[in-house]
Amino acid sequence: MPKVSIVVPCYNEQESLPLFFTETEAVLRETGCDYEFIFIDDGSTDETLSFLRQLAMRDTHVTYLSFSRNFGKEAAMYAGLCSADGDYVAVMDADLQDPPSLLPQMIALLESGEYDSVAARRKTRKGEPPIRSWFARRFYHLINRISDTDVVEGARDFRLMRREMVDAVVSLSESNRFSKGIFGWVGFRTCWLSYDNVERAAGKTKWSFWKLAKYAVDGIINFSQAPLSIASWGGMLMTLVSFLMLIIIIVRRLIFGDPVAGWASLICVIIFIGGLQLFCLGVMGQYLAKTYMETKRRPHFIITETNRSDTRRIR
Repeated sequence: MPKVSIVVPCYNEQESLPLFFTETEAVLRETGCDYEFIFIDDGSTDETLSFLRQLAMRDTHVTYLSFSRNFGKEAAMYAGLCSADGDYVAVMDADLQDPPSLLPQMIALLESGEYDSVAARRKTRKGEPPIRSWFARRFYHLINRISDTDVVEGARDFRLMRREMVDAVVSLSESNRFSKGIFGWVGFRTCWLSYDNVERAAGKTKWSFWKLAKYAVDGIINFSQAPLSIASWGGMLMTLVSFLMLIIIIVRRLIFGDPVAGWASLICVIIFIGGLQLFCLGVMGQYLAKTYMETKRRPHFIITETNRSDTRRIR
């Protein structure tokens, strides 16, 4: 039987972790597979780390990594994937919104040899605020139109992957990570499992509307050059419009002797053009900032505590 690694990013999940571990472990035992849990404490300020210490002392299947601060979920997932030893590796949230009951079906699909990855997606967004659901749908529609990466609507980070796909994902060591896009970019044969949305088992979500918006912008910038193209075409269009308006003004003055009036409208046009220029500079600045951060080659995370003996390959 294959060995299954479960990668679990954790940030202030002291209430959810006992429920998650009990339910997921029971499901894995039923499959008959060897398994390991890799919990990543992403700079939690509650008792998450204390619980993981105690859990690791009781159960040899448990490994934990503790970051020096909150580096974000993407860094936590990357650390877990680097650390995983299993033939199959799953990424799951600790709040039980990723149903452990799907794991046996995922394992069976990979065992069939037909797929390299089995990923979960929500059929509905029941329980989410309507405005958040609307923006999420618009984001998936937009990123699939302007990038070459296939990001399925409703896709979760919850997926089970073969070792070959995990190695491919880990080889992309970029600092500005957007895992949903990376999973699609590396390719491989993926089977999608749909399920009804599940509420958090305990605790509160760490994703505010603005954090999700920032995450969406990062995803677009990381996997599409369309904003740069829009800025370029917008600049060319406004240059053409300005040239046409200049011709009209000259013709009016030469033929009709009409002095150019309308200072208010002129100020409005100047403000509009200035705003457009600043917008285009902002778009270019976002790409430049991403490039700047990549050239620094800072580590994705810093581990201050772990029960793992060998951390040399975890970067």
